[in-house]
Amino acid sequence: MAGWGSGPERVYKGAIPIPARCRLYLISPPVLGPDFAEALAAALDAGDVACFQLRLKDVGDDVLRRAVEALMPITAAHDVAFILNDRPDLAAELGCDGVHVGQDDTPYADAREIAGEDAIIGVTCHGSMDLAVAAADAGADYVAFGAFFESGTKPRRFAPEPELLENWQSMVTVPCVAIGGITVENCRGLVTAGADFIAVSAGVFAHPQGPAAAVSAFNEIFDREAPETEDPPAET
Repeated sequence: MAGWGSGPERVYKGAIPIPARCRLYLISPPVLGPDFAEALAAALDAGDVACFQLRLKDVGDDVLRRAVEALMPITAAHDVAFILNDRPDLAAELGCDGVHVGQDDTPYADAREIAGEDAIIGVTCHGSMDLAVAAADAGADYVAFGAFFESGTKPRRFAPEPELLENWQSMVTVPCVAIGGITVENCRGLVTAGADFIAVSAGVFAHPQGPAAAVSAFNEIFDREAPETEDPPAET
Protein backbone atom coordinates (compact mmCIF):
# COMPACT_ATOMS: atom_id res chain seq x y z
CA MET A 1 0.00 0.00 0.00
CA ALA A 2 1.43 3.35 -1.01
CA GLY A 3 2.76 5.62 1.65
CA TRP A 4 1.79 3.74 4.77
CA GLY A 5 4.24 0.93 4.11
CA SER A 6 7.40 2.95 3.42
CA GLY A 7 10.08 3.29 6.07
CA PRO A 8 10.95 1.02 8.98
CA GLU A 9 8.07 -0.60 10.80
CA ARG A 10 7.91 -1.66 14.41
CA VAL A 11 5.26 -4.32 13.88
CA TYR A 12 2.39 -4.96 11.52
CA LYS A 13 -1.02 -4.33 13.06
CA GLY A 14 -3.72 -4.99 10.51
CA ALA A 15 -3.54 -3.48 7.03
CA ILE A 16 -1.31 -0.54 8.01
CA PRO A 17 2.16 -1.03 9.45
CA ILE A 18 2.73 1.07 12.55
CA PRO A 19 5.79 3.22 11.90
CA ALA A 20 8.91 3.14 14.04
CA ARG A 21 8.28 6.82 14.74
CA CYS A 22 5.42 9.25 14.20
CA ARG A 23 4.61 10.18 10.60
CA LEU A 24 2.74 12.99 8.90
CA TYR A 25 -0.83 12.67 7.59
CA LEU A 26 -1.71 15.69 5.44
CA ILE A 27 -5.26 16.95 4.96
CA SER A 28 -6.24 19.37 2.24
CA PRO A 29 -7.49 22.87 3.08
CA PRO A 30 -11.28 23.25 2.89
CA VAL A 31 -10.88 25.24 -0.36
CA LEU A 32 -8.19 24.48 -2.92
CA GLY A 33 -6.56 27.50 -4.50
CA PRO A 34 -5.26 27.54 -8.06
CA ASP A 35 -1.71 26.81 -6.87
CA PHE A 36 -2.57 23.96 -4.52
CA ALA A 37 -1.09 21.22 -6.70
CA GLU A 38 2.26 23.01 -6.59
CA ALA A 39 1.98 23.47 -2.83
CA LEU A 40 1.23 19.77 -2.35
CA ALA A 41 4.17 18.74 -4.52
CA ALA A 42 6.47 21.07 -2.58
CA ALA A 43 5.26 19.62 0.72
CA LEU A 44 5.82 16.04 -0.42
CA ASP A 45 9.27 16.90 -1.77
CA ALA A 46 10.32 18.26 1.62
CA GLY A 47 10.22 15.13 3.76
CA ASP A 48 8.45 11.97 4.88
CA VAL A 49 4.65 11.98 4.51
CA ALA A 50 2.53 8.86 4.98
CA CYS A 51 -0.67 9.95 3.29
CA PHE A 52 -2.78 12.79 1.98
CA GLN A 53 -6.52 13.13 2.57
CA LEU A 54 -8.65 15.14 0.17
CA ARG A 55 -11.35 16.73 2.29
CA LEU A 56 -13.73 18.96 0.34
CA LYS A 57 -17.18 19.39 1.84
CA ASP A 58 -20.30 20.61 0.03
CA VAL A 59 -18.91 20.31 -3.47
CA GLY A 60 -20.26 18.36 -6.42
CA ASP A 61 -19.01 15.01 -7.61
CA ASP A 62 -17.42 16.52 -10.70
CA VAL A 63 -15.38 18.89 -8.53
CA LEU A 64 -14.18 15.95 -6.44
CA ARG A 65 -13.33 13.91 -9.52
CA ARG A 66 -11.29 16.73 -11.02
CA ALA A 67 -9.46 17.30 -7.75
CA VAL A 68 -8.61 13.61 -7.38
CA GLU A 69 -7.47 13.36 -10.98
CA ALA A 70 -5.23 16.41 -10.54
CA LEU A 71 -3.73 15.52 -7.18
CA MET A 72 -3.49 11.72 -7.03
CA PRO A 73 -0.68 11.54 -9.62
CA ILE A 74 1.35 13.83 -7.35
CA THR A 75 0.90 11.62 -4.31
CA ALA A 76 1.54 8.47 -6.35
CA ALA A 77 4.82 9.89 -7.61
CA HIS A 78 5.90 10.38 -3.99
CA ASP A 79 4.65 6.97 -2.74
CA VAL A 80 2.08 8.72 -0.55
CA ALA A 81 -1.33 7.12 0.03
CA PHE A 82 -4.36 9.05 -1.25
CA ILE A 83 -7.40 9.05 1.06
CA LEU A 84 -10.76 10.54 0.08
CA ASN A 85 -12.99 11.93 2.81
CA ASP A 86 -16.43 10.33 3.20
CA ARG A 87 -16.94 9.10 -0.35
CA PRO A 88 -16.21 5.38 -0.54
CA ASP A 89 -18.07 5.23 -3.85
CA LEU A 90 -15.82 7.80 -5.52
CA ALA A 91 -12.75 6.37 -3.79
CA ALA A 92 -13.48 3.02 -5.42
CA GLU A 93 -14.39 4.56 -8.78
CA LEU A 94 -11.25 6.70 -8.97
CA GLY A 95 -8.78 4.19 -7.56
CA CYS A 96 -7.96 6.01 -4.33
CA ASP A 97 -6.02 4.10 -1.69
CA GLY A 98 -8.77 4.53 0.84
CA VAL A 99 -11.47 6.59 2.51
CA HIS A 100 -11.94 8.35 5.83
CA VAL A 101 -15.38 8.42 7.46
CA GLY A 102 -16.74 10.37 10.41
CA GLN A 103 -19.35 9.35 12.92
CA ASP A 104 -22.02 11.23 10.94
CA ASP A 105 -20.82 9.99 7.56
CA THR A 106 -21.07 6.63 5.79
CA PRO A 107 -20.98 3.87 8.46
CA TYR A 108 -17.77 1.85 8.51
CA ALA A 109 -19.43 -1.42 7.42
CA ASP A 110 -21.02 0.26 4.41
CA ALA A 111 -17.77 2.02 3.53
CA ARG A 112 -15.92 -1.29 3.62
CA GLU A 113 -18.48 -2.98 1.39
CA ILE A 114 -18.30 -0.15 -1.14
CA ALA A 115 -14.57 0.56 -1.09
CA GLY A 116 -13.44 -3.06 -0.91
CA GLU A 117 -11.32 -5.23 1.34
CA ASP A 118 -8.02 -3.76 0.14
CA ALA A 119 -8.97 -0.14 0.82
CA ILE A 120 -7.57 1.77 3.79
CA ILE A 121 -10.51 2.89 5.91
CA GLY A 122 -10.08 5.23 8.84
CA VAL A 123 -12.75 6.32 11.31
CA THR A 124 -13.11 9.52 13.31
CA CYS A 125 -13.61 8.67 16.97
CA HIS A 126 -13.41 12.15 18.55
CA GLY A 127 -12.37 11.64 22.18
CA SER A 128 -14.13 8.33 22.74
CA MET A 129 -12.28 5.14 23.56
CA ASP A 130 -15.57 3.25 23.15
CA LEU A 131 -16.08 4.51 19.59
CA ALA A 132 -12.47 3.72 18.76
CA VAL A 133 -12.60 0.19 20.14
CA ALA A 134 -15.83 -0.45 18.22
CA ALA A 135 -14.21 0.81 15.01
CA ALA A 136 -11.11 -1.29 15.57
CA ASP A 137 -13.16 -4.39 16.34
CA ALA A 138 -15.16 -3.82 13.16
CA GLY A 139 -11.97 -3.78 11.10
CA ALA A 140 -10.99 -0.12 10.70
CA ASP A 141 -7.40 0.31 9.55
CA TYR A 142 -6.86 3.32 11.82
CA VAL A 143 -8.78 5.49 14.27
CA ALA A 144 -8.53 9.28 14.52
CA PHE A 145 -8.77 11.16 17.81
CA GLY A 146 -9.34 14.90 18.16
CA ALA A 147 -9.61 17.78 18.04
CA PHE A 148 -6.64 18.25 20.35
CA PHE A 149 -6.45 22.00 19.69
CA GLU A 150 -8.67 24.74 18.33
CA SER A 151 -8.72 24.78 14.55
CA GLY A 152 -9.89 27.15 11.87
CA THR A 153 -10.70 24.20 9.60
CA LYS A 154 -13.77 23.00 11.51
CA PRO A 155 -15.49 23.75 14.86
CA ARG A 156 -14.06 21.93 17.87
CA ARG A 157 -16.77 19.76 19.37
CA PHE A 158 -14.52 17.40 21.35
CA ALA A 159 -11.34 18.09 23.29
CA PRO A 160 -9.45 14.90 24.23
CA GLU A 161 -6.26 15.02 26.26
CA PRO A 162 -2.98 13.46 25.08
CA GLU A 163 -3.43 10.75 27.70
CA LEU A 164 -6.05 9.22 25.44
CA LEU A 165 -3.27 8.34 23.00
CA GLU A 166 -1.22 6.77 25.78
CA ASN A 167 -4.20 4.68 26.89
CA TRP A 168 -4.89 3.60 23.32
CA GLN A 169 -1.30 2.48 22.77
CA SER A 170 -1.35 0.46 25.97
CA MET A 171 -4.57 -1.36 25.06
CA VAL A 172 -5.12 -1.64 21.30
CA THR A 173 -3.02 -2.63 18.30
CA VAL A 174 -4.72 -0.49 15.63
CA PRO A 175 -2.86 2.68 14.56
CA CYS A 176 -4.06 6.03 15.90
CA VAL A 177 -4.07 9.43 14.25
CA ALA A 178 -4.10 12.68 16.23
CA ILE A 179 -5.96 15.56 14.58
CA GLY A 180 -7.18 19.08 15.22
CA GLY A 181 -5.29 22.37 15.15
CA ILE A 182 -1.89 20.69 15.25
CA THR A 183 1.15 22.76 14.39
CA VAL A 184 4.92 22.49 14.55
CA GLU A 185 4.75 24.43 17.82
CA ASN A 186 2.21 22.25 19.67
CA CYS A 187 2.68 18.74 18.26
CA ARG A 188 5.43 17.46 20.53
CA GLY A 189 3.16 16.36 23.38
CA LEU A 190 1.02 14.30 21.01
CA VAL A 191 4.07 12.67 19.49
CA THR A 192 5.46 11.67 22.87
CA ALA A 193 2.01 10.50 24.01
CA GLY A 194 2.03 7.91 21.25
CA ALA A 195 0.35 9.25 18.12
CA ASP A 196 1.32 7.00 15.22
CA PHE A 197 0.33 9.69 12.74
CA ILE A 198 -0.17 13.44 13.12
CA ALA A 199 -2.89 14.85 10.85
CA VAL A 200 -2.27 18.43 9.74
CA SER A 201 -3.96 20.83 7.35
CA ALA A 202 -3.40 24.54 8.07
CA GLY A 203 -0.31 23.69 10.11
CA VAL A 204 1.35 22.78 6.81
CA PHE A 205 -0.53 24.53 4.02
CA ALA A 206 -0.89 27.86 5.88
CA HIS A 207 2.56 27.79 7.47
CA PRO A 208 4.14 31.26 7.25
CA GLN A 209 7.30 29.85 5.68
CA GLY A 210 5.42 27.57 3.30
CA PRO A 211 4.40 23.90 3.21
CA ALA A 212 7.91 22.59 2.55
CA ALA A 213 9.31 24.29 5.65
CA ALA A 214 6.47 22.90 7.75
CA VAL A 215 6.94 19.32 6.55
CA SER A 216 10.66 19.54 7.21
CA ALA A 217 10.10 20.94 10.70
CA PHE A 218 7.53 18.26 11.60
CA ASN A 219 9.89 15.51 10.52
CA GLU A 220 12.74 16.97 12.57
CA ILE A 221 10.51 16.75 15.64
CA PHE A 222 9.40 13.21 14.78
CA ASP A 223 13.02 12.14 14.41
CA ARG A 224 14.06 13.72 17.71
CA GLU A 225 11.14 12.17 19.60
CA ALA A 226 11.41 8.72 18.01
CA PRO A 227 11.44 5.97 20.63
CA GLU A 228 14.74 4.26 21.11
CA THR A 229 14.88 0.72 19.78
CA GLU A 230 16.98 -2.05 21.16
CA ASP A 231 19.80 -3.33 19.01
CA PRO A 232 19.32 -6.91 17.85
CA PRO A 233 21.43 -9.46 19.71
CA ALA A 234 24.81 -10.14 18.16
CA GLU A 235 25.13 -13.36 16.22
CA THR A 236 27.33 -16.00 17.80
